[in-house]
Amino acid sequence: MMFMNFLRNNKIAAGILTIIRVYLGWQWMTAGWGKITGEGFDAAGFLGGVVANESVAEYYPTYHAFIENFALPNSGAFSFMVAWGELLVGLGLLFGVLTTAAAFFGIMMNFAFMFAGAVSSNPWMVLLTIFILAAGYNAGKFGGDRWVLPFLNEKLFKGKLSKAYEQTVKV
Repeated sequence: MMFMNFLRNNKIAAGILTIIRVYLGWQWMTAGWGKITGEGFDAAGFLGGVVANESVAEYYPTYHAFIENFALPNSGAFSFMVAWGELLVGLGLLFGVLTTAAAFFGIMMNFAFMFAGAVSSNPWMVLLTIFILAAGYNAGKFGGDRWVLPFLNEKLFKGKLSKAYEQTVKV
């Protein structure tokens, strides 16, 4: 409980989380940018490798079926979503805008890559992203969330989110 309070409310934690957030954002942004501006990213080869991976079929049969029957036949759409998803997650984390949403979608991609058998830097990124998600607003405190979240709360939700937050804190 004390560690969560530190992560979610402490300015020093916000500074440490900013460094982690920017590091993760750079990793995601450069990966996505390379795919978008490169020779033309095509996920079909990767998806075909996932289908051919016997370990994926054995340990994650539903994921294997999803890749084989849905993702691979629609590899063009998946190529687009991966490239732009990586770029947008990276920008969100770099600038600290919609930080927890960006971290959530980033960790989902990390897990998808790990289920596919690609280890690479994914476990490390998952571990760091858990701290971003646990910290909530504090992870984007020194970023655009300082202005974007109150604006969205007021304009989109008519202030209801801050009232709901205050009620949960009082409990």
